[in-house]
Amino acid sequence: MSADPWSRPTLEDLQRILESIGKSDRENLREAERLELSVPAEITTMRGNTISAMTREISRLGIGMVHRGAVSPGEVTVRMASETRKFEYRVLIEWCHPCENGMFLSGGRFLRKSDD
Repeated sequence: MSADPWSRPTLEDLQRILESIGKSDRENLREAERLELSVPAEITTMRGNTISAMTREISRLGIGMVHRGAVSPGEVTVRMASETRKFEYRVLIEWCHPCENGMFLSGGRFLRKSDD
């Protein structure tokens, strides 16, 4: 693990956390199917703070992430990039919980351009 407490979690950090959470035997009652997605991301808060993150999962309605440091519920901007494109989304962070090694899991729903 990196010495910088705000650095982006590594894929190994993410894998360790996902393994510790395990899969639930309960029925998935979510509105949209979630897909596992592990890509680097940045969370920018309304105050302008930028937090390095990794995505955990994504659906057409929202996103789950892992990062070092807590993120307060509220609107943020999430940026992700592939080799050919950059993606930027407005997300309403609805929850953020601590997990192992000083990291946090968070989740939120995508906001449309007209949402305020």
